[in-house]
Amino acid sequence: MDNETFQASNRRLQVGFDAIYTAEDIGSYKPSARNFDYMIEKLEGIGVKKEKILHTPKVSSTITSRQTAHGLKSCWIYRRHAQKGFGATMNPGEMPQVDFRFNSMHELVKSHQEQLRVK
Repeated sequence: MDNETFQASNRRLQVGFDAIYTAEDIGSYKPSARNFDYMIEKLEGIGVKKEKILHTPKVSSTITSRQTAHGLKSCWIYRRHAQKGFGATMNPGEMPQVDFRFNSMHELVKSHQEQLRVK
């Protein structure tokens, strides 16, 4: 995504991000490994260690060995959990192997908040 398009989307989201890295900034698009290298380098520069990064791709077909090869934990938001098939997404064959799976972003946030309360 380019910076201008992201800024327009972000105005609608009304979310403050710690860091934003667009394809325009990186100079490559998925599935390039450069995207992960760039993100890891930049996040380490602001004090976020690779072990603290959770890769949460938009759709199941994008969950690949790439994040594992980069040492990242992965999370799948399985939005179609109550439906048959994969919609417009290509059937990935075997279900992806992930570290975490939630049926919605709300479930992920709720779990994260609960974990913060436990600590």
